[in-house]
Amino acid sequence: MSLETDQVHLEQPYRNTPFTGQQIKTLPLASSMGAEVLNVQLKDLDDDAFEELKEALWHHKMLFLRKQNLTPADQLAFTKRFGELGTDAYTKGLPGFPDVQPVLKEAETKSKIIFGGGHHTDSAFLERPPSVSVLHGVDIPPYGGDTIWYNAVMAYESLSPTMREMLKPLKVHMAAERIIAGIKDSIEQTNNGKTMTDIELELDVEKMLKGNFHPLVRKHPESGQLSLYVDGVYAVNIEGMERRESKPLLEFLHAHATQEFFACRLRWENDTVAIWDNRICLHRAFNDYDGFRRELHRTTVMGERPQPA
Repeated sequence: MSLETDQVHLEQPYRNTPFTGQQIKTLPLASSMGAEVLNVQLKDLDDDAFEELKEALWHHKMLFLRKQNLTPADQLAFTKRFGELGTDAYTKGLPGFPDVQPVLKEAETKSKIIFGGGHHTDSAFLERPPSVSVLHGVDIPPYGGDTIWYNAVMAYESLSPTMREMLKPLKVHMAAERIIAGIKDSIEQTNNGKTMTDIELELDVEKMLKGNFHPLVRKHPESGQLSLYVDGVYAVNIEGMERRESKPLLEFLHAHATQEFFACRLRWENDTVAIWDNRICLHRAFNDYDGFRRELHRTTVMGERPQPA
């Protein structure tokens, strides 16, 4: 049996069409999701343009813009337009800007584990995981360090009707078991706390391991779209099941949701800004740039408690 007929329903349409507003216009990055926003500066958007940008984000799931000369203060001000700033579960933030988290790996650092290296949706173990994330490329390698995203709405809609209905009432336990176990041997004790690669960490291990139960199929509060809420990092069990029972289902859904068919991939440049909706997509970073420095600044928006379908 071929990969296409075995793994994805081919009747699922390609539908990542351009968004055209009065001020915001986009060029799709891939057929499944993602788009470049053309000819605007984020720090200069008026209210009407910002509302159009939000519509484009719900449509494309991920947006990116080139040549955005943002200071940490600019990035914070833009992020706050989406709503209350989100809780970061890992880092202390930049000096003077605790809500701007550095994603950093120095040129001389070599590590098998990097921040964001597995397929995930940000901090899914929180009661109110982030809704929107903003990532600004400050110092980018000449090659390597791409980020890839996957459309969780298309992943859900391409499942069979029987599977979709079976999944709707289920809740998934999101917890940071794999993260804590994975970084345990890679964390270095320093005078200021703990670091992973070159990121200073501030971990509430008990809270991260306890996690939260969220709908396996969640409804987007703006668009009403239904999406799979499952990943390869935080999804550890299904409520009411033994782990040996839920493991094959979670592994299948993770493999299904991270097919190339649902993906777009961004090659970063200095002053590129990516904006994505954590509620309806997964993402991961690539650890393929040893010998080069890579620094990005991340801000997040507080999300609502995930709602069932």
